[in-house]
Amino acid sequence: MQTEERSNAHERKAAAVSFPYARMAEKRYGMDRLDLQFRWGRFGIRVLRCHLASFPPGHLIPMHKHSEFEFHFIPKGKGTVVIDGTVYELREGMFYLTGPDVMHEQQSDEDDPMHELCLHCEIVPLAGAAPDGWGDELEAREAEECVRLLQTMSSYPVPDRYQAMPGFLEAYRTWENQGTGFYTTMKQIIIQILLRSSRVFAQPDEAARFPVRDMNGHRFRLATQYIEDNADRPIALEEVAERVQVSPRQLQRIFRSEGRTTFREWVENARMQRIGSELLQSDLSVEEIALRYGFGNPNYLYPVFKNKFGMTPSAYRRKHKRGAR
Repeated sequence: MQTEERSNAHERKAAAVSFPYARMAEKRYGMDRLDLQFRWGRFGIRVLRCHLASFPPGHLIPMHKHSEFEFHFIPKGKGTVVIDGTVYELREGMFYLTGPDVMHEQQSDEDDPMHELCLHCEIVPLAGAAPDGWGDELEAREAEECVRLLQTMSSYPVPDRYQAMPGFLEAYRTWENQGTGFYTTMKQIIIQILLRSSRVFAQPDEAARFPVRDMNGHRFRLATQYIEDNADRPIALEEVAERVQVSPRQLQRIFRSEGRTTFREWVENARMQRIGSELLQSDLSVEEIALRYGFGNPNYLYPVFKNKFGMTPSAYRRKHKRGAR
């Protein structure tokens, strides 16, 4: 009995290597039970079916149509599909889209029966604008372009050039595990299948331009945030330049152009602002605060602080603590 079990396990393992999608046949229609729907840009996506189908030799699915989008991917075997009266050969690695309302008829090959990865989904325009911020508008434009391509692309079979097919196996594994982030992962996989399918018929010049940063402004924000995060200790120009991956001389130019000041003045201002807050929010002595913020001799703090606030640290504490009561 154990020998037979080991033999069966070996056969299943060998089959999985030669045909990785065989795994999806174990619970063939498991993913169809999912009520998966989500918003993508200005569209609602509702997944109706997502499974692996296997056809007997010569099996015929007579002429029919769907009101939703139906994606057909052929991971193994051969067959034919009739679309608008034209017969097209189907073979491993091809895909085609039928729908909405595309009449088609499929037949599996007699000698090399066909397997099919099938995705049915509704794509519904949603009322109202998509939320704007954190890339939402860019995502909405990409969703709109993808749906436009799907609505206008030809139905005849083409090679799966952008590898949408592996998404089915990834979705199945995600469904099996159902770990943290299950919904988000499934959503992303379905979107990738839609995008990779539509790209086959996209023109190179139709690709949306990704937003490009103003690198000086970006490096200035990174540098000032780093200074703010580390204002309780001495900060050297070379240290910050290394963090934002520019030369010290270039970083000086960035502070002059973006901040209208020098690096040293910005660091000093950040430290003084932090020391001012410390004076009001703690009961530490001025000397202790000076040492905490990198002034080896507390006497060095007094002229710098007075130049910034027009009074000594002790006077600043008395005035603003009294005013806060």
